[in-house]
Parts: sequence; C-alpha cells; structure tokens
Amino acid sequence: MAFSSPFHVMTKPTGPICNLDCKYCFYLEKEKLYPDSHKWAMRHEVLESYIRQYIEAQPLESVDFAWQGGEPTLLGVSFFRAVVALQKKYSGGRTIRNALQTNGTLINDEWGQFLRENGFLVGISIDGPRELHDLYRVDKGGAPTFDRVMRGLNKLKEHGVDFNTLTVVNRKNSTCPLEVYRFLKEVGSGFMQFIPLVERQSTAPGPEGLTLIQPSFDGPAEVTEWSVEPLAYGRFLAQIFDEWVRMDVGRYFVQHFDVALENWLGMDASLCVFRKTCGSAMAMEHTGDVYSCDHFVYPEYRLGNITTASLAQMVASPQQITFGQDKLARLPRQCRECAVRFACHGECPKHRFLTTPDGEPGLNYLCAGYKHFFQHIDPYMRFMADELRAERAPANIMSLLGGRSVQERPATTRTTVQSRPNEPCSCGSGKKTKRCCGRSF
Repeated sequence: MAFSSPFHVMTKPTGPICNLDCKYCFYLEKEKLYPDSHKWAMRHEVLESYIRQYIEAQPLESVDFAWQGGEPTLLGVSFFRAVVALQKKYSGGRTIRNALQTNGTLINDEWGQFLRENGFLVGISIDGPRELHDLYRVDKGGAPTFDRVMRGLNKLKEHGVDFNTLTVVNRKNSTCPLEVYRFLKEVGSGFMQFIPLVERQSTAPGPEGLTLIQPSFDGPAEVTEWSVEPLAYGRFLAQIFDEWVRMDVGRYFVQHFDVALENWLGMDASLCVFRKTCGSAMAMEHTGDVYSCDHFVYPEYRLGNITTASLAQMVASPQQITFGQDKLARLPRQCRECAVRFACHGECPKHRFLTTPDGEPGLNYLCAGYKHFFQHIDPYMRFMADELRAERAPANIMSLLGGRSVQERPATTRTTVQSRPNEPCSCGSGKKTKRCCGRSF
C-alpha cells in the first residue's frame, strides 16, 4: 500500500543508547521505557520488515531513510552494510537515499569510505567552537568531546562525504550567534540546522521513570536550566540572518531561512514544525515500536510494532491522523490572529505548553522569539520571494544591500509588517513596535 504523499520515519537502530552523556539530551532517559532490553541493537528481522514496508508505502521514485539515535554508529559499519543490502533487495528499481545523524566521535577511515561509497548524507552534531560545544556535550566520564567530533568531521571531509551540521541552541550558545555561525562556516558546513533546546522537567518521575515531560503534563514542572530563552532564540536567528543576507545567500544554507522563504512564497513548509498540521514524521525504536513523533516517544503515543502491524496502517490510523490534526485544531486564538501565523503555525506541539493572556492553552514557549525573528526578516523575504517569482536569483539581495548593515539598508527593502507602530511590540520586549522590531521599517 503506497500513500499519496511521502511520510518520514526517524529510525533509531540503537534506541536511546549513546556513547556520550550530553547534559541536555532528552532521549537518554528513554532507556527506561525498555527495562527488559539486554541488547540495544535492532534485530535483523525487524530491520528487514521495516525496510521492505517503508519502501512499499512510499509513493515516489526516490525513498529517503533517516538513521539516528542514540548513536547509530555504535552498531558498526557491518550493520549498515546489511541496511544497504536490504534496500537493494526491496528497492524495486527506486532510488534509495540515506541520511545518518551522528555525534561523529566514532567516524574513522572505514566509516568514511563506506559512507562515501554508498552516498550517505551525514549530519554532525556540534554546538559551536570548543568552549561552547564542551559545556554540555560530554562523554560518559564527563570528559569533553570537541576534539573527537572534529576528528570525525575531518575524516568525512578527507573521504569526500557530504555532511551538514546540527547545532542545539541552548541557554549558553544562544548568546554567541555569530561566533557559532562563523565557526560552522570555517569547518566547512554548507548547510546548518539550529534546533532550539526546550525541555520541561517534572519534580518527580512519572510511572515509566521519565522526568522530561510532554506538553500536556499538568503536574509540577519547570523549564530546564539549559533550555534556550524565547527571545534569545529569536535574536540568535536574527543576528545570523543579518550576516547571511549580506554575505552568504546561495553560498551557505540555513534550514530556518530556507523554510521561511518557502512560507513567504506561499508554499507548504518542508519542515514539519512550520506546517499547518503534522503527523507525517514518526519515530521507530530498535524494537520496531513506532511512535507518533520523535518528541512524543511516550507509551500513549505508541502506534504499534513493525513486526506485528502494518506500517502503512499505523501511518493512516485514526490515532496518528488525530495527532497530526490537533496541531491546527488546538491553535489558540492569539496564534490564529497573529500576523506571522503563515510562517509559524504555532511551531512544534512539543513546545506549546504555555497559556495565552486570555487563559487559553497551547501557546508556544518560543512565541516571542519567533515573532521577533519573522518580523525582522520580513522585508528581505518579500524581496527574495519577488525575485524568485520573476525567475531571478534571491542572492540579488546582497547586491542591493551592498554589504551594508541592516540598519543602513536602502529604502527599497523596507516593507511594512502588519503591526501598528505605537502598539506593544509582539516580540515581548515591552517596547512599542516603532522602538523595537519595527524601528527600521
């Protein structure tokens, strides 16, 4: 059974098992969901069932697999040789593509050769230069990991493996946006993801022993000390954007900027968190258990197991459809009436645990940051979208700006956003719009 549109499964062949002990990791404690596991590795029969069903259910001629963890490289190259062999067995002539997310510490020449020969796209998790990366990303003994990550990254470069970077934006590195951005450019990252770290911790473990809880949890809980602050995240993205839009359009690619341009063009966002609804991106554990989303690996969001239930049926189940539609159905009025709703759509349901000033639940924790960012980039996005519609390059904006700072940008790029100048700025600063985000429009 093939679907009319593609769906995505983030596959975790080692479950939550990792050789690092990142202080902020929300996935390590998922080990408690599988107390009877003695071998944290996906069995061959589970792997084969998954690969066969996943290919059969996809409607396109190219099929994308994503392997994550935990740390998937703990399984060794031999496991992924089996992956490639099974994909060839069941491909039916389709093009198969693989993406592997890793902390990079185990990448050696054998890995580099295998990944290059089989066309894997590798995501390297790195949080910035040494002093920022090593604040949280440590090993099981508490030792820093920066040097090992860089060694692995350099092996990828030596072997010509395509890679991108995933940076977790936390309480600390969010204050150093340009330091992080320039470092990533220096190490050769052509495509960057900046993922906001937002976790809530309950005061007491739940029935499964978990303390990092889901948005619907209504017991005593607080945002963790390492979570990024809302406005800090918006300013982090905005400051990087200011340098990128003057110097790097078409040379370096930042996921949030690419997706924003899609939204300004009126397209469906390629990133699930900015779509009207979700539910097309699931997660599968090493046992074959399938969950509604990587951020909702809790018993109540388990859809079934790949060895006893059809993947196609799980994707199309009423439970999963409701999960995806709830993102829109539970959007608060404040969000529905927001000027930048088209770019945000309430972002990820995982982060929607605040209440609006009217007392309505479902407001995103990062709301102030996203309003700041989207209003800040509005005139540039309008210009670049117009260029694309006219079949011209969005990079033309760099010539228009002429290397000047955003405060000095020419009047032709100053497009009014949908805010009144004397109203409180929607970024949450407490200032009037004309004195804050709207000061240069």
